[in-house]
Amino acid sequence: MATEAQSEGLAFHPMDQFIVKPLFGGETVGMMTPTNVTLWMALTILAITGLFVFGTRGRAIIPSRIQSIAELAYGFIHKMVEDVAGKDALKFFPYIFTLFCFIVFSNFLGLLPKAFTTTSHIAVTAVMAIAVFLTVTIVGFVKNGAGFLGLFWVSSAPLPLRPILALIEVISYFVRPVSHSIRLAGNMMAGHAVIKVFAAFAPLILISGIGVAVTPLSIIAITAMYGLEILVAFIQAYVFTILTCVYLKDALHPHH
Repeated sequence: MATEAQSEGLAFHPMDQFIVKPLFGGETVGMMTPTNVTLWMALTILAITGLFVFGTRGRAIIPSRIQSIAELAYGFIHKMVEDVAGKDALKFFPYIFTLFCFIVFSNFLGLLPKAFTTTSHIAVTAVMAIAVFLTVTIVGFVKNGAGFLGLFWVSSAPLPLRPILALIEVISYFVRPVSHSIRLAGNMMAGHAVIKVFAAFAPLILISGIGVAVTPLSIIAITAMYGLEILVAFIQAYVFTILTCVYLKDALHPHH
């Protein structure tokens, strides 16, 4: 094995881990084809169900560890929605909490060996970002009518600058779903790709003498990056959720 690797050279493809593949063989991916993305999305839903439904089924005054995690997550997002978007935004709490749970569970499950990180695909994050964008826009117009357009009119600026600022605000508003989705997908993809690059140098100790020095360094780098990715997995879910709250606040209170 080492001789074969030595003759062919050290070949690795960090982006191969993001390829969408059919679960049951073949190469064509159609609209209804079960893929690795489908599998890990289903596992994400099962994990969320296991925590919040089965894990808290036997609720007690002195909570179990699973019940404590579920209650902490619930209280954390509930407080975020109330503090950022206001008490009148709590009616949207189930939607925002669902977003947070799906993202955070997808991110953490993607750290398992041989796992597929669904949130590393722009197709997944874009759907969530567009859904947030449409929800916020519809809520803004339903609640405020034409007054929602006041979000784009900077009344505190000098009058000659207001039309220019309004144009900038409109462009910024429509760019929201792009930045919202790319931020999450880009961060998740980048971290996993870097780990794969470092992992490719770990077997060098089997191929050449330089591996005696390179392999331990690569293992240390992998460990450090994995620890960082655990932090990033939560932070990116938090950022996506809190930005959703900020956008919702703009829809509910466009003049603030």
